[in-house]
Amino acid sequence: MKRLRQFVPFALLVFVTFPFALLPYRLSLKLGDFLGMLIYLLWGSRRAIALDNLRGAVERGAITLGEDPHTVIRRNFRNLGKFIIEVNKIYHGFAAPIFSAVELTGAEHFRKAQQKGKGVLLITGHCGNWELMAVYLSMTVDRASIVVRKQNNEYLNRFIERTRGKYGNRIIYKKGALKQILTSLRKKETVALLMDQSVTRPESIIIHFLGKNAYTLKAPAVIARKTGAAVVPLFIRRTENGHIIEIQEEIPQDASEDNDTALLQNTINFSKPIEEYIKKYPSDWLWIHRRWKRIKD
Repeated sequence: MKRLRQFVPFALLVFVTFPFALLPYRLSLKLGDFLGMLIYLLWGSRRAIALDNLRGAVERGAITLGEDPHTVIRRNFRNLGKFIIEVNKIYHGFAAPIFSAVELTGAEHFRKAQQKGKGVLLITGHCGNWELMAVYLSMTVDRASIVVRKQNNEYLNRFIERTRGKYGNRIIYKKGALKQILTSLRKKETVALLMDQSVTRPESIIIHFLGKNAYTLKAPAVIARKTGAAVVPLFIRRTENGHIIEIQEEIPQDASEDNDTALLQNTINFSKPIEEYIKKYPSDWLWIHRRWKRIKD
């Protein structure tokens, strides 16, 4: 009975989404724009969170906007709608037009980090179409082990896992991920993870993020210190014609003998490129997430 309860919504999801994957890419983007505005209008609770998060960052002086926060958040939701439509095309196997509109820069930074021979830890945030970036990099630069959360629906999880594998990704599920990550890096492989969302206290270090204290994932700093892996930030942003993926230079790591000092400073260093991205492209970050929850100033 449990399997049936999971299969029915999965089958319905595939049935509903497949026709939209067949649409021409440019038409899909227009549909995504409409979908994003529909989400903006109907999902009031998340719209309020997004506006509150952005206004707070502006009031703290962490971000300077040249326009009204409402305008930025409306564009943010439209980008979210396009993200959904693009991911749908990718997962149904109609991604060629999307891939052809991606420009990659900074591959030399990755190669330089890779040559150190201790594995590469790619870090990013929920910026732009991060799902597109993951599959595109595995196809064009290097296969990577992607750290993800396992879906509750086993049929949906299998579908996503097969699709990611088809494009070259390996999957590491968050539960019990540390051992697998360390093993991959010690094999000189590439691991990618997102580090911009709020996490529980045991997983985190408190640092300033966009001008306010936030629980921030300490795993990248722990992993880098244990393995000596090169830590390389990368981001994807939407343009008028498609997307640009920017691989940045390796982030120097703190060499302090004191472990706590090094972990704190490295977590700050690893988070800084994400902050800089958000400041430059505020409508491309996932403002609907409650980034500063469970903590006081």
